[in-house]
Amino acid sequence: MSAAPEVLPAEPDRALRRERAGWYSYDWAMSAFNTTVISVFLAPYLTSVAEAAADAQGRIHPLGIGMPPGSLFGYVVSLSVVLQVVVLPLTGAVADRSGRKRQLLAAFTLIGSLCTMGLFFVAGGGYLLGSGLFIVANIAFGAATVVYYSWLPDLAAPDERDAVSSRGWALGYLGGALLLAANLALYTQYESFGLTEAEAVRICLASAGVWWAAFAVVSVALLRNRTPSGDVPSSTGAAFRSSVGQLRATLRDMRQYRLTLWFLAAYLLFNDGVQTVITVSAQFGSEQLELSQTTLVSAILLVQVVAFVGARGMGRIAETAGAKRTVLWSLLVWVGVLVAAVFLTPGAAVQFYLLAVVIGFVLGGTQALSRSLFSQLIPPGKEAEYFGFYTISDRGTSWLGTFLFALTYQLTDSYRYAIISLVVFFVVGGVLLARLDMRRAIVEAGNTPPERL
Repeated sequence: MSAAPEVLPAEPDRALRRERAGWYSYDWAMSAFNTTVISVFLAPYLTSVAEAAADAQGRIHPLGIGMPPGSLFGYVVSLSVVLQVVVLPLTGAVADRSGRKRQLLAAFTLIGSLCTMGLFFVAGGGYLLGSGLFIVANIAFGAATVVYYSWLPDLAAPDERDAVSSRGWALGYLGGALLLAANLALYTQYESFGLTEAEAVRICLASAGVWWAAFAVVSVALLRNRTPSGDVPSSTGAAFRSSVGQLRATLRDMRQYRLTLWFLAAYLLFNDGVQTVITVSAQFGSEQLELSQTTLVSAILLVQVVAFVGARGMGRIAETAGAKRTVLWSLLVWVGVLVAAVFLTPGAAVQFYLLAVVIGFVLGGTQALSRSLFSQLIPPGKEAEYFGFYTISDRGTSWLGTFLFALTYQLTDSYRYAIISLVVFFVVGGVLLARLDMRRAIVEAGNTPPERL
């Protein structure tokens, strides 16, 4: 039987406030990867690198598989998430079983940030190097996210989690926006710095790795390990073997928490849609709407700034309307965003900016409140393990959505058909969430429901 979670003081003491500051700072650190690399620069840049390596028929052949360059990034993201399906749940088991979350957070951050910095060396027709570095970086990013999320139940009581989670997301968007603003200044003025456009993009990509590593130092310094329930393994090898066994036991035990699995299925669907929209927006804007890179970067920057306000604003709305109802309304807005995207006029930057404002407002709140809701559904003592499954579809880790987008484009040669195909994820995920009895699910997991859901 897992130990009951620690009861947090009504007013956070100094040590808890200090640790929360460290937790918030990791959102600030890691969001640069999601914003600068995934959302803005890598998709169009890797596509252009692949186009430079294309044959006379305009196709590339990674691992002997023929495809148009425009499909590469979607398939690369999908492959990285397929690998995460294996890595992330095991990461969670190791984190819970060993009690060495700080060390794991530092290790995955180091791997991910170094691979991100390595994107600076992707040039010419080196799309395979870029694809490989991104795959490793994205796996490390997901693993670090698992460990980071698992601290939330330790840092906030049930009635505080919507606010604490929303504050973390909001600061993450602010941090991502600051680096993106600096990168936008570099990109738009690259000639005055004596750089080519490709060199400026490569510097922007590498800067995300530097930012991630630098600010993660604060998090590792302020966060602290907890003693896990049960016996602590005596060595790293013993911890790994014990974690594999624990993961197998968790997979068997998860059948007891059917409603937790119900929420997880709903989340994996609708958030896969969210992440796909963010991941492919730059590619859609560049290839279908023929917008300049400057317009795309400034639009994503606008999303980050509005998302800071939106995350805090939707957190306040949830205090009155409840987190579940707030998320459901946000999913309706996402469907409207996709429908509107189909009718955007090529070259119409103002239309793209208006859509970016809407996306920004619902983006942070959808993710922050979903994270808070899921934290209520985890059996005590298994936070990292369950967040390992949750993070399979999180920031920049869409799987089915990017695959469907890439496949639809390959079959139809139309980015408009590709973008509208994503509606299915929001509709099906929203229906599943609407039918879930959250209060019953929280009690089933052995936790105490907050006053408002």
